[in-house]
Amino acid sequence: MEILAGKKLILGITGSIAAYKSAFLIRILVKSGAEVKVVMTESATQFISPLTISTLSKHRVLTQLMSEDTWNNHVEIGLWADLMIVAPMSANTLAKMAMGQCDNMLLAVYLSAKCKTLVAPAMDLDMWIHPTTKRNIDLIKNDGVGIINVQHGELASGLVGEGRMAEPEDIFAQIVSHFHNFKDFDNKRVLITAGPTYESIDPVRFIGNYSSGKMGYTIAQEFAERGALVTLVSGPTSLANPQYKNLEVIKVKSADEMYEKCLSRFEETDIAVLAAAVADYKPKVAAKEKIKKKTDDLVLELTKTVDIAASLGKLKKPHQKIIGFALETTNEIEHAQQKLEKKSFDFIVLNSLNDAGAGFNHDTNNIKIIDKQVVKEFGLDSKKAHAKTIVNEIKSRFFA
Repeated sequence: MEILAGKKLILGITGSIAAYKSAFLIRILVKSGAEVKVVMTESATQFISPLTISTLSKHRVLTQLMSEDTWNNHVEIGLWADLMIVAPMSANTLAKMAMGQCDNMLLAVYLSAKCKTLVAPAMDLDMWIHPTTKRNIDLIKNDGVGIINVQHGELASGLVGEGRMAEPEDIFAQIVSHFHNFKDFDNKRVLITAGPTYESIDPVRFIGNYSSGKMGYTIAQEFAERGALVTLVSGPTSLANPQYKNLEVIKVKSADEMYEKCLSRFEETDIAVLAAAVADYKPKVAAKEKIKKKTDDLVLELTKTVDIAASLGKLKKPHQKIIGFALETTNEIEHAQQKLEKKSFDFIVLNSLNDAGAGFNHDTNNIKIIDKQVVKEFGLDSKKAHAKTIVNEIKSRFFA
């Protein structure tokens, strides 16, 4: 299939009787034009020969971090791939992925990979329905791993039920679907703001807020994975810069700096997602030297910071879309709708500090997407999952 021509795929094979299906999957993928490199766990080699797999894939199979006094570079292969698939994924490998363990080559590649990972579980019925397995599935889903659903049928134990690995043709269809969606924002220019701003009081103190930047960063990653040309303007955070060729990170500190960088990029922007928690006020005058403690009271005169969202809203052209964010504590929907209108947003994403697990510094969020007519509730989920939801909403509304 043309969409897979030239795609670089890692296939991980773990210890399961379903490993024989991996040979058929490799054959389909190679015939479609994909380049497939295979990593096997030691136990997988007991079910299917690495010689068989290497013959089908036309590449040496990796099973060990060291082989013949040579270090196999798991980082290099992780960076090489456009997609990683683990099929079959045993309960043992699932547990190790969920906990971040790294005691074999497959896990080292998984932890090094910058691409999306899809997994096709394979295990017996009782193992599949065990609460521990369900918890581990949820953990890797929250990490962004895609789950290819198990199928119902006869299992190796003789039981009949859920736990069979999906058939190679079904896994192939999931891989094709991934790449169909992967470039749906190809060459769209996206501007994203993230994190807090720090407004200097003196050289060592500032006015700021508790924003971690996680929501903006995950949205930037989602757009980058789907082919957009992304500029991420980030206030101070402890987050690592996302590593994508089509994603540029610009670090700023203050609201004025963020405004200048956004303004310089806005004219060429198709979509702006303003997720930063910009400080509303700044000291009217920032002291050039550290303020000493001389009196019991210190009075600071504050002035409004530049309203980045409203400023860009006034410059918006018909083809441009601006998505805003609102973090509220009272009358949330009313305040968000006022902000939507005032700042010319196409829709606004609302989250509330009153919701457990939502707001600053959490890995989860509870969001509502609001426009002039509709409030759509999405409930508590990982910020990565909500990033996908927000980007999908932009796609379906404006670029379908």
